[in-house]
Amino acid sequence: MANLTEDPVLEINRIKVKEEDTNLAIDNKVVVREEGQGERDMSPPGGNSIHRSGSRPQLDLSKAAIEGNFEEKDPIILLPNQSDDISHLAVDLGGSLIKLVYVSRHEDRSSNDKRKKTLKERLGISNGSRRSYPILGGRLHFVKFETNKINECLDFISSKQLHRGGMDSRWDSELPANNNAVIKATGGGAYKFADLFKERLGVSLDKEDEMDCLVAGANFLLKAIRHEAFTHMEGQKEFVQIDHNDLFPYLLVNIGSGVSMIKVDGDGKFQRVSGTNVGGGTYWGLGRLLTKCKSFDELLELSQRGDNRTIDMLVGDIYGGMDYSKIGLSASTIASSFGKAISENKELEDYRPEDISLSLLRMISYNIGQISYLNALRFGLKRIFFGGFFIRGHAYTMDTISFAVQFWSKGEAQAMFLRHEGFLGALGAFMSYEKHGLDDLMVHQLVERFPMGAPYTGGKIHGPPLGDLNEKISWMEKFVRKGNEITAPVPMAPTGTTGLGGFEVPSSKGETLRSDASALNIGVLHLVPTLEVFPLLADPKTYEPNTIDLADPSELEYWFTVLSEHLPDLVDKAVASEGGTEDAKRRGHAFARAFSAHLARLMEEPAAYGKLGLANLLELREECLREFHFVDAYRSIKQRENEASLAVLPDLLMELDSMSEETRLLTLIEGVLAANIFDWGSRACVDLYHKGTIIEIYRMSRNKMQRPWRVDDFDVFKERMFGSGDRKPPPHRRALLFVDNSGADIVLGMLPLARELLRRGTEVVLVANSLPALNDVTAMELPDIVAEAAKHCDILRRAAEAGGLLVDAMINTLDGSKENSSSVPLMVVENGCGSPCIDLRQVSSELAAAAKDADLIILEGMGRSLHTNYNARFKCDALKLAMVKNQRLAEKLIKGNIYDCVCRYEPAS
Repeated sequence: MANLTEDPVLEINRIKVKEEDTNLAIDNKVVVREEGQGERDMSPPGGNSIHRSGSRPQLDLSKAAIEGNFEEKDPIILLPNQSDDISHLAVDLGGSLIKLVYVSRHEDRSSNDKRKKTLKERLGISNGSRRSYPILGGRLHFVKFETNKINECLDFISSKQLHRGGMDSRWDSELPANNNAVIKATGGGAYKFADLFKERLGVSLDKEDEMDCLVAGANFLLKAIRHEAFTHMEGQKEFVQIDHNDLFPYLLVNIGSGVSMIKVDGDGKFQRVSGTNVGGGTYWGLGRLLTKCKSFDELLELSQRGDNRTIDMLVGDIYGGMDYSKIGLSASTIASSFGKAISENKELEDYRPEDISLSLLRMISYNIGQISYLNALRFGLKRIFFGGFFIRGHAYTMDTISFAVQFWSKGEAQAMFLRHEGFLGALGAFMSYEKHGLDDLMVHQLVERFPMGAPYTGGKIHGPPLGDLNEKISWMEKFVRKGNEITAPVPMAPTGTTGLGGFEVPSSKGETLRSDASALNIGVLHLVPTLEVFPLLADPKTYEPNTIDLADPSELEYWFTVLSEHLPDLVDKAVASEGGTEDAKRRGHAFARAFSAHLARLMEEPAAYGKLGLANLLELREECLREFHFVDAYRSIKQRENEASLAVLPDLLMELDSMSEETRLLTLIEGVLAANIFDWGSRACVDLYHKGTIIEIYRMSRNKMQRPWRVDDFDVFKERMFGSGDRKPPPHRRALLFVDNSGADIVLGMLPLARELLRRGTEVVLVANSLPALNDVTAMELPDIVAEAAKHCDILRRAAEAGGLLVDAMINTLDGSKENSSSVPLMVVENGCGSPCIDLRQVSSELAAAAKDADLIILEGMGRSLHTNYNARFKCDALKLAMVKNQRLAEKLIKGNIYDCVCRYEPAS
């Protein structure tokens, strides 16, 4: 079993940052998966990538791809059909905050060989410009600055060369002056600061309508992100799945400095129906006057420790502690904000700033909620979406707004919040490079993962001097360097408040505001325009990949403990994979602290990053590894295991060939289950590695692999393969084999099974990870493994040649013949992810194409057939094979014990 690992080449930003700048901006990343278009000329560019004329540039997203290394050239999205040059930076210049959205990218590893061409011909894929094995990469970043610190914002843009399409500054001196460079901008500051952008950066701001951008950004997120919208009542967050066919109409309430209320009837169809001048600017302005706070976030954090009952007049204060039940008012309902200040003989300095901040927050939030509902009532709207940086993912703010909407609507209307709340305008401006280019994106084209880096601030990692570590890991996108310390993610103690106005203290935990408060609910998106829903799912609408739901606190705590205990070993492997250097050790230590802090936060708030299942938790670990620049922690282990397994493969094939068909099939299934024990994601497996060589352990496992298994449908599967009596069923046309681990698992388990299917005339497609994850085999690694195995087997050689896996002089054939074999093909396709816990709503286009002619699926390994997809149903025959290497999972899922086996066969639905 392995977890999500992505781009093997992480972006390195060479940026010097002053210590006092480290809290100026927050970078939350939407990751864009790249698709290469072949090799590029990486010579220094002759000019930048900004639109050069006054006409509006057009963005053609067909066959979109990201290519090249961030340090080598401009990190824009490469578009094969793009005619206009554009910048991939957009800004929303608000009265209080500046929001930036920009694209960076990673290095491309193209694969332009006969294998790709043959595979596409076999699968009928017409997009010949796509490479066979795309690497996840490219990031859509979200950054904010206070508007009064616009010079710091301009310094940031300049340091990353974002106004030049993100080019490395080393080319800066070679770039010609360009007075026509244009970047997209929205908000009032697009007019106010136009001259400053021209003076400081030499760029013009192409102004986009603010309302257009807000609506475009909201519509895009509501369509694209599975867990974008959520409700928040009395501290409880619940995600809302939006039916795209029933999205419109809705009320969008954008709370910035002021408040705009927009009735949205469709894409590009909206009207601003109301608003109020009492918004985020009011809160900040009054708060600054009353509390002397110097920032919005400081003011919000004050409210965390406040008690508004010392200032607000409650219903109970008027009625002697009693409710006014006749009109539905509880004693804790706020009757008059700041009302007690009238009758008390106190001066401003006699009140605690914390209480003032909370009272002010309640007053403004409650009124926004009430006015929003009244406008929704005007148009018969039941759903109200709230966005804007006023909310900040702040629990008490959301609770107050929700209470107001619920109270005044008597439960008829619903307040919903957006996880990317503050970036609607900036995202809409970014999308305006092409008004229609992103409108047709479906939910399955975006993979949401998690915000990385430090989810909390305050703790520090101590160690030896870091030297030029800040040269290797960006302070914005990774973690913060200060002197010889790294500001690491350490949870801050939660605090409570009282007097919430209509209900008691929210029960949510871990809501202490942080300097990166806008990141509270923002996930990481991988934009993959070629991802598709797996076409063989029986019912995609009801499909749920996760078998284990972590809603049970005891279940959540158990798996957190498992991951925590495995962490030291994982860090050792990761550091060793980077040569054990001092730099690797520092990054390994930082990774451990960051991942531990993520676990701590999720333990307090499981829904912080969206709906949480075991598969998501495993993905989080690999995402965090990659964030600290660990590419493939088990590379050397995989190579060693592959070599050891390939050495004994000829003897195994000879043994199998001496058996009858039915005996051989049983032996093959036993072999798959026995070989699946080699799983570095399992603590039990790691312990076994100290007891013998890979071959000794495999033989020991095979000797114990006796039926009956805990889940044993082998006889039903055998009947489908061979029939009964005189009835001989035809072989399957095409089988998709979702493979798991490197070494014995693939070489001694799944490859012999694939060989048997080929022998029977079934086309075989090996489906492997797009990227490394623990010791899982990848689609990039598989062709070389098959080539080595084919040296010892004519069946594999002919099938591999037919499937385009063997090209040029990859192997020396047994008989030296080069005849064009009529064998059925053996092919390899990537699955579109880097995790064993595959979500079949989001698979690569190659896999989707291969599935259209498949009538057999074999899901192998705990990650693919137990942690996910154990309950999945398919339109074709499905065989799920795994050895259970976790006692709790064995008890919960199959009522068995560790090392029990699952052979689950399900005929076509």
